Amino acid sequence: MRPIPVDTPAFFNRGPSPLARLAFFGVLSLALLFADTRYRYLENVRQVVAIALYPVQRALQMPGAAFAYVADYFGAKRELADENAVLKQELVARAPAIQGYPRVQEENARLKALLDVRAQYAATATAVQVLYTSRDPFTQKVFVDKGSSAGIVAGAGVVDEYGVVGQVTRVFPYMAEVTLITDRDQAVPVQVERSGARSVLFGNGTGRSPELRFTSPSADLRIGDRLVTSGLDGTYPPGLAVAQITDVVKDAGQMFARIVCKPLAGIDHSEFLLVLSQSTAMPPRPEEPGEADTAKKGGRKGRR
Repeated sequence: MRPIPVDTPAFFNRGPSPLARLAFFGVLSLALLFADTRYRYLENVRQVVAIALYPVQRALQMPGAAFAYVADYFGAKRELADENAVLKQELVARAPAIQGYPRVQEENARLKALLDVRAQYAATATAVQVLYTSRDPFTQKVFVDKGSSAGIVAGAGVVDEYGVVGQVTRVFPYMAEVTLITDRDQAVPVQVERSGARSVLFGNGTGRSPELRFTSPSADLRIGDRLVTSGLDGTYPPGLAVAQITDVVKDAGQMFARIVCKPLAGIDHSEFLLVLSQSTAMPPRPEEPGEADTAKKGGRKGRR
């Protein structure tokens, strides 16, 4: 009886080895990563994919929303049946509390403050609603329900009724990405409202408060000082509330003081936001010396 050959037939040994394939695709992945990071060649691909996946995203959200609506409906109906007798007895004595009067008052005050902020930038501000937060735990980003089709552009400042929330960092046709001021990659030029001292507020990432970096220990900063935008970056108009100083650590052995701040805006719970146009934050361009001289000469000739 002939022995069965152990070696694999030549028919199954075609093509490069698995190690060679791994090396090839690894090098290809690194090359694409470098090209996209350095030259942003794949940005158009992202735009196309975002347009294609947008209906899918909304369709995937519909079953969950429908299930939550049905669950809330039947749950509310059951609770109302159990509490109906008690509510009837307390309706006259505690009508404001039963109807949620304090909560309604607070919500009305927040909406009124947001409308007041929008009134200052009525020609350029765009109201948006937060859809969801970023799935990446190492970034501080939210996605809103309007994009380039509504006139939103990358780099625009985002605020709520309390102050600065962040900046638009990526725009898609029907949605936009907003990076919060607590993100590690965000920096906002600020000014101390009390003393007028200028500095820069840097985000520290998830779970950490933003800080004022590169600040001299002799700077006039106190706990409780309110920080507002200085307007030097051209992204935010001056005077918008940003944060409040919560801790000042001045170490004689360190070159800079450690200034910990707390954002004043509703970073993690604001549902409605305002996106400001970049033209709002930019001051008018000063008149060039040549243009001013020409205007003066023209005025003199006219008087002659």
